[in-house]
Amino acid sequence: MLNQVIIVGRLVKTPELFVAETGNKGSIITLAVGRAYKNINGEYDTDFLDCTLWTGIAENTAEYCKKGDVIGVRGRLQSRIIEAEDGTKYKKMEIIAEKVTFLSTGKPNSNDEENIVSEELHNDCDGESQKNKESKNKKNNK
Repeated sequence: MLNQVIIVGRLVKTPELFVAETGNKGSIITLAVGRAYKNINGEYDTDFLDCTLWTGIAENTAEYCKKGDVIGVRGRLQSRIIEAEDGTKYKKMEIIAEKVTFLSTGKPNSNDEENIVSEELHNDCDGESQKNKESKNKKNNK
């Protein structure tokens, strides 16, 4: 059996970090993903998908991304039962991110190298950015 999801969408709001009861850092983001076909009114619908990010992936995404940025998420689909304050229960579907790729993160200014660098970052499931890995490789090769 296989449970793998790959989506590309725009961040609905700037990611914020939280600390779970276990002490791990996390972030819940929502991606706006447009559908590839028009509805009965001739308009494109948009789905808003919740994604949960943990540890390094959450930290890097919160540091380098903001509302409106386009990111790719690879992960798994997970469901859980939520109980509302009034006692009603409902099922929530979410994507648990295993990898996040920053596809467009802002418009770089001529004096702002930070935006250019952040466009090149790719987070693996261990949360380590591609830039950090390259730096380690350069140090190890010397």
